[in-house]
Amino acid sequence: IPESALNQKLFLFQRFIVRRALAAGKYAIFADCGLGKTFMQLEWAYCVYEKTKKPVLVLAPLAVVDQTIEQGEFFNIPAKWYDGSDFPIQVANYDQLDNINTSIFSGIVLDESGILKNYEGATKNLIIEKFKTTPYKLACTATPSPNDPMELGNHAEFLDVMSRNQMLAMYFVHDGGETAKWRLKGHAIKSFYQFIGTWAIM
Repeated sequence: IPESALNQKLFLFQRFIVRRALAAGKYAIFADCGLGKTFMQLEWAYCVYEKTKKPVLVLAPLAVVDQTIEQGEFFNIPAKWYDGSDFPIQVANYDQLDNINTSIFSGIVLDESGILKNYEGATKNLIIEKFKTTPYKLACTATPSPNDPMELGNHAEFLDVMSRNQMLAMYFVHDGGETAKWRLKGHAIKSFYQFIGTWAIM
């Protein structure tokens, strides 16, 4: 996407991130609080809508749905509560996922995507299942733990990069025992973070 097509209120680093996420199609933005994740995800969603002419869904915790819509108004990006129409960007809370017709959307944004953290969680499984065929995906969170391979693995799985189990087998070793943790193979540390750099930015 050309620079001129992006919202002029984006900072240079935000433009870089949005363009990178759009080029990838499926991407994760791990950006600290205050760096403008909501603006970036709304701009990404609107660009996907402009390309596909199909709406994009933003899933967020209930407490931030209205805030997301207000940010859209502030930055002149059309966003409103999910209603199943062809409105460009529709926002809903995670608890509503069972009631959403996901087939109408060309893109999905997970706000506070740390919700994927619990690798055995019903919500994580539902999200991955519901958006299996959605062509454009964006995951946004301020707090991915670089020491938590489960969370990173679940993000990779949601973004169709690699399954969690594949990632663990390739880059990690299990220490054994009941309190066992997965740890990076010594020779794989650099390649693991290079791998993450292909589908995410921190």
